[in-house]
Amino acid sequence: MVEGELQRVLGRNVRRVRVERGLSQEALALSLGYHRTYIGGVERGERNLSLRSVERIASQMGVEPLALLVEQAGGSRDEPVAVPDPVTSTA
Repeated sequence: MVEGELQRVLGRNVRRVRVERGLSQEALALSLGYHRTYIGGVERGERNLSLRSVERIASQMGVEPLALLVEQAGGSRDEPVAVPDPVTSTA
């Protein structure tokens, strides 16, 4: 993976889920206590988020944190993937 690619994957997934939920950047930012420009930076892959921030954003958007960090294989780069629950899934 190229340096910074995970930030861009996260940003694409945050944007996709936000749009699916019908939220503006400002509405999402307000619900998290962030500034609108910070969310824009996240979506552009310019921000290096802590894992706590990823968890917080995922929780607010109703998705698993890992779903924001994983690129869908063979699919659109704009869609987050469903991540199986490691406790209940069998390998």
